Amino acid sequence: MHSHNYRVPEPFQGQVVVIIGSAASATDISKDIAGLAKEVHIASRSAPEGTPIKDPAHENIFIHSMIEKAFADGTVLFQDGSSAFVDVIMHCTGYKYHFPFLKTNGIVNVEDNRVGPLYKHVFPPLLAPYLSFIGLTTKIIPFPMFQLQSKWIAGVLSGRIILPPQEEMMEDVKNLYSEMQSAGRPKRYTHNIENYHFEYANWLARECGHPQVEEWRKLMYYANRKNRAAKPDRYRDEWDDDDLVKEAHEHFRNIFNST
Repeated sequence: MHSHNYRVPEPFQGQVVVIIGSAASATDISKDIAGLAKEVHIASRSAPEGTPIKDPAHENIFIHSMIEKAFADGTVLFQDGSSAFVDVIMHCTGYKYHFPFLKTNGIVNVEDNRVGPLYKHVFPPLLAPYLSFIGLTTKIIPFPMFQLQSKWIAGVLSGRIILPPQEEMMEDVKNLYSEMQSAGRPKRYTHNIENYHFEYANWLARECGHPQVEEWRKLMYYANRKNRAAKPDRYRDEWDDDDLVKEAHEHFRNIFNST
């Protein structure tokens, strides 16, 4: 099954479950079902050396390298040499972009989850400004980012913002692809901008004539990442950045008061 079908942990009562993946869905679901499942085995490409290892916060969660082979009798063999007899394998491996309704005569394609070519992850150079994509970028603060992308597109469509020439946009895309290839990054990580998402957001803001990302927002993002690593089961309910929360409240209060 895939994580998008997951709703509640009760169906996994007393079962041995393998979860493939180690990002947000895998982390949340594994913790959610651990209280009812007999065992939870996480298969991850980013597993540390020396697997299998036990999750320090849960007696019945085990972290492995990826699956080597799965057998019809329910046995799963992991690349670290360990094995488990399992009831369920759940894929928490993300989502694949698919646009069967979009006919571009081959101008825009999806290859290994890379949608492209797209200038700044939004505009196909050969079809801009008439076609654009919102929300392809991952490992970001989603909705503020999508709002900036939307404002950029609106500015371009209104004529207030002028895109570079097609050749210049295509060259920008080629440079990104070349950098990824040189770094050994697979195509499927094209829209993963975790390492530069604030820079990207600030670039969009400049294009739109909006203020840069607030410092409190950056600090809150990094504080949350640190808190999540330290308290994977409690980070949503316990935090140590009340001063930043207060600053965020003040920010939004000013917005509401000005409208």
